[in-house]
Amino acid sequence: MQNRPHKDWKAKLHEIIYGTHTPAGKLFDIVLLIVILYSVIIVMLESDSRFDVKYHGFLNISEWIVTILFTIEYILRIICIKTPRKYIFSFFGIIDLLSTIPKYLSFFIIGSQYVAAFRALRLLRIFRILKLVRFVGESNNLIRALKASRAKIFVFVFFILVLSVLLGTIMYLVEGPEHGFNSIPHSVYWTIVTLTTVGYGDISPQTGLGQMIATIIMIVGYGVIAVPTGIVSAEYASSNRKEKGKKKEKACDECGTVILKKDAHYCRVCGFRLIED
Repeated sequence: MQNRPHKDWKAKLHEIIYGTHTPAGKLFDIVLLIVILYSVIIVMLESDSRFDVKYHGFLNISEWIVTILFTIEYILRIICIKTPRKYIFSFFGIIDLLSTIPKYLSFFIIGSQYVAAFRALRLLRIFRILKLVRFVGESNNLIRALKASRAKIFVFVFFILVLSVLLGTIMYLVEGPEHGFNSIPHSVYWTIVTLTTVGYGDISPQTGLGQMIATIIMIVGYGVIAVPTGIVSAEYASSNRKEKGKKKEKACDECGTVILKKDAHYCRVCGFRLIED
């Protein structure tokens, strides 16, 4: 393989945009994160009609600036990667596109009959917040913890559902329709609301026995909240211990191939120059 003493501009750009090992790459991610947060704030402020009327000009200019920045970022991501199709049709590629095009489409959607569609289209810009996921390094561990604990959580949720049906039936027998418990499904609804400590207050027990049962349900509810949290937390801690025990693997930033040799300078599959740790 022919050595490349100096990276071309595409390789350097790829290292900055897709890599996080260099100061420039970290700076790019930080700036992008700030722009994403700013764009989300703009969308939130635009949803307030009073604020939008007062500062419409500023919000419109800010939106155009953000849209142009995201457009440049989207184009650069396509230019610097060897397989643009892979990025364009990836999850984040689609999200990046959806978060960019609504402002441009506003030129073509004119007329009162399209107002409803235009408003729905503007909501697509909120998808920008999904790009924040790429900055959360621990998200993979959390996903693994949720997958590992899904069986335990399912059993727990099934138990709560059975308990809610039993307690709801009991409350229907104790209180009856005269106190708002019109049917067993309605009573089960009240039980779930009480068990989750939401407590809408649209139905409330009137008898002494019913109030005592409601008190027990509320106390149980506090314990119920902690159970799934404990399950996921235990799996998360276990996942972290396993990750620390594993040997850290190095992967190619271009194609994701695991690098077997520590002293390798180029990827054995795509030939991309590897970033030195």
